[in-house]
Amino acid sequence: MRIQGVLFLAVINLMLSTCFCAQPETQYLAIFIDGQKCGYAVHNRAVLEQTVRTTERVMLTITRFGVPVTMGTVETSIETIKGEPLGFEAIQDMSMWRTTISGTVSSDGKVSATSVTGQFKQEKNFDWPKGGLMAEGLRLLEKSCGLAEGTEYSARVFSPSMLQAVDTKVTIGAKKPVDLLGQTVTLTEVTSRTNMFLSGEVKSTSYVDDELRAMKTQMMMMGMRLEMAACSKEFALSENAPADFVNKTFVTSPRPLTDIDSATAARYRIRPKDNANDLKIPSNDNQKVKSTAGGKVLVVVRPVPVPNRARFGYRGNDAEILEALKPNQFVQSDDENIQRLAREAVGETDNAAEAAKRIESFVANYIDDTTLSVGYASAAEVADSREGDCTEFAVLTAALCRAAGIPARIVVGVAYVDEFMEFENVFGGHAWTEVYLNGKWYGLDSAFKASGRGGYDAGHIALAAGSGNLEGYFSLLFNIGQFEIEEVDIQK
Repeated sequence: MRIQGVLFLAVINLMLSTCFCAQPETQYLAIFIDGQKCGYAVHNRAVLEQTVRTTERVMLTITRFGVPVTMGTVETSIETIKGEPLGFEAIQDMSMWRTTISGTVSSDGKVSATSVTGQFKQEKNFDWPKGGLMAEGLRLLEKSCGLAEGTEYSARVFSPSMLQAVDTKVTIGAKKPVDLLGQTVTLTEVTSRTNMFLSGEVKSTSYVDDELRAMKTQMMMMGMRLEMAACSKEFALSENAPADFVNKTFVTSPRPLTDIDSATAARYRIRPKDNANDLKIPSNDNQKVKSTAGGKVLVVVRPVPVPNRARFGYRGNDAEILEALKPNQFVQSDDENIQRLAREAVGETDNAAEAAKRIESFVANYIDDTTLSVGYASAAEVADSREGDCTEFAVLTAALCRAAGIPARIVVGVAYVDEFMEFENVFGGHAWTEVYLNGKWYGLDSAFKASGRGGYDAGHIALAAGSGNLEGYFSLLFNIGQFEIEEVDIQK
């Protein structure tokens, strides 16, 4: 599951947005994961008459079991010299898929945005978030608040890539000596706490010079240290040593689980690693979660068998379920090719439960190239390329279900495998699909069905669920790589 890398990149963009950014010219930063240079960022601010354009470019290279994946984003905010929003642009290039986003903000606060992924184009109109700031507005706020120790303030930072604003709390600390690529520099410590789309709080620490330039920024994510450091252009653009951080997210099972695919339930006792964030593992129709002493968590996974029969069409008003019927940037259920494949998969059945199972089997056979080189492809692109791994199986399954009128969402977490690459008896990052039938969410796993595993089973631990767009998965970053499984009890 490569969505971890995509989310990592999204967090870096938000870090750049919420860091102090007073520099009037171009600034280069090197990106490190656990001390290993794996990318760079470029910040540029340009003033033309009464307009300010601020651009953040990020490139990150990771490897997954030796397969390199390069991902990049470019975000541009367009504002008045007073920090008032005028428009924005964003490009997300995630190996296989490329998304471009553009938008304008009218004087009365109305936003008109367009998102294009492949052949899929989506228009979105909404009100500018109250108090929302982009780069220039944030720069002016930072300048007015200054660097006096103990100063605290809040900001709402708009993300062009997500078309949403995040709330950030800033605390100014003391001056201290900081190692900046081998040179000791006295800088002011600034702590930011950002609420990631209600998925949890991300804490980052920046070290700022007297001109309000962020010279170094650090944070912990997925149990790893992410760092950005100001540097020369030559060093920023120099050769990277791609980080294979996916390996670090595997969780060793306390024993082989040879019978997990036939278990009716599995009981997991989970312990957070040292210095990990509080675990935020969700309960749902297929798993129940209980906190215990010492920060440990008890997770009982009891898969709900897909019913024999269900009718098509949801008739309620639950916002989450209604969202699970709509097309979006990654799950293009209104795409012509997606709808054609849905009709082919479902056939003439009038039974929604049977249709969901047919779609699961159809996708298991449809994707015939399980490549590891795809970043995070949309359903329409998977339908065309017929390649990818678990995330691509999941988005295509969800899209076909929605096209057939079945509410579907994508779940990410970890799943048990006897053997994968050089690993044995581990839980690895994984994605699957849930469909809503007869008042409950049921698990489908086209990727496991394709591998001969049989599909969704008690070996799956869900960490986050969403509609397919990235903001639904940020809570994954607070859990994956952050815990160990102490004990597993299997119920037959």
